[in-house]
Amino acid sequence: MAAGALSGLVAALETHRGRDRAVRALCYGCQLAGGALAGPQASPSGLPGRLLAVSAELSACRTALRLFDDLAMLSYSCGYGLGPKDEDGLVRALSVLCNVANQLYYPCEHLAWAADAGIIRTRAQKWWTLSTGLWALSLLLGILRSLRILCQLRKLRQHKWYDCPPWTCSSFNTALLVLVCELSLVVNTGWTITHVTFASNRTSSPQSRKEAKAQVKAEVLSILAQVADLSNAIHWLPPGFLWAGRFPPWLVGLLGTVSSLIGIYQASRGGNTEAV
Repeated sequence: MAAGALSGLVAALETHRGRDRAVRALCYGCQLAGGALAGPQASPSGLPGRLLAVSAELSACRTALRLFDDLAMLSYSCGYGLGPKDEDGLVRALSVLCNVANQLYYPCEHLAWAADAGIIRTRAQKWWTLSTGLWALSLLLGILRSLRILCQLRKLRQHKWYDCPPWTCSSFNTALLVLVCELSLVVNTGWTITHVTFASNRTSSPQSRKEAKAQVKAEVLSILAQVADLSNAIHWLPPGFLWAGRFPPWLVGLLGTVSSLIGIYQASRGGNTEAV
């Protein structure tokens, strides 16, 4: 078992997405530990200061690696297009808007990175603010999309489509809603992208009920992760907007660690793909 776990860890770290998940969790974990040990100190030294320095370096590492993610995101956005025709209209609209926000995020962050590095002459802060705002928008759209899917599942249960035998339903060939989830953690935050498709001539079965329960669990976890990331995104916006700038380092680390662990769990359970 230990050998299998080690080989699985090595296989995950050999992929870009798997390595990013690990670096992300370590980054926020160091920030959580450093912030908790530092307490109210404005400029912590010693172990807390070193942990926060490690967290900052890992965050910079992830920013640099995201320079190569534009094409992957573009490929996914083009592949999704306006969404499958048999997909729920509201879910399609939210997915398309989320893809647009994600696609615009990358060049804004690249410009901010280049300005900080002195490669281009422009104010880096405005690009950091714009990229963070796009990240927050993407997270909000993702939350709304997951809530929409959960509402659909609730309606499905109310109609007892998964509970009644096929011969007692109004129509033996009733088209049952089959939710197929493809959750994918975006490199810098934990964004998720969900597809909802419809299938006809499917009858209620223990397997379909199991899939529905798994979908509910996946969407709830997705919402929790995105709410945690959205809280941090708002914190990094300019002061004066909601709670921007008010979180202590340990709280930022805690929220990021929670979302990172959820992403790792989803990936280990096969709930995430290696897409953007």
